[in-house]
Amino acid sequence: MLEESHIDSRTYRDAMARLAGHVQLVTTGEGEARRGVTITAACSVSDNPPTVLVCLNAANPNNEIFQRTGCFALHVLGASQQPIADAFSGREGLSAAHRFALGRWTTLVTGAPVLEDAPAAFDCRIIQADTVGTHRILIGAVESVRLGPADAALLYLNRAYHTI
Repeated sequence: MLEESHIDSRTYRDAMARLAGHVQLVTTGEGEARRGVTITAACSVSDNPPTVLVCLNAANPNNEIFQRTGCFALHVLGASQQPIADAFSGREGLSAAHRFALGRWTTLVTGAPVLEDAPAAFDCRIIQADTVGTHRILIGAVESVRLGPADAALLYLNRAYHTI
C-alpha cells in the first residue's frame, strides 16, 4: 500500500517534465466506440515473451474502455505524427471521431485500431492491470507487431515536443 507523499504534486510534475519521454499513442476500440490517448509512460517489459506496459490516468472515465476491450495497440510516434500526438493529447478538445479521422487505421490480431504509418505498433492483449496512485498500469502481451516507415523520434521534454 502506498503512503501519501510529502512531496508536493506540482514539484513532482515539474521535475518529471525534465525527463525526456518518447511520445506514444495507445488505442483501443469496441464496435463504433474507439479511444486513443497520447502518452509518454510506456515501456518494454520483456522480449520473451514480448510484453509492454502502459500507464493511463485512472481518474478519466473514458479510459475504462481499455479494461472492457481487454486489448490495446501501443504506437511509437515519429516527428511527422506530431499533429496526431496533439489531437490525441486532448489539448485541442477534439471528439474521438475527429481524432481518428486524422489517420489511416487498420487492425491486426486483437482488433485494436492500429495507425498504419506509425514507425512501430504493438498489438496487445491485456494480461494484467493494477492501479497505483493516480494511474492504471496495463501490461500487455504483444500479439502482433507492425513496422511502418522510419521517422525521426518524437520526444516530449519541458512540456514541449522535440525530435532527434
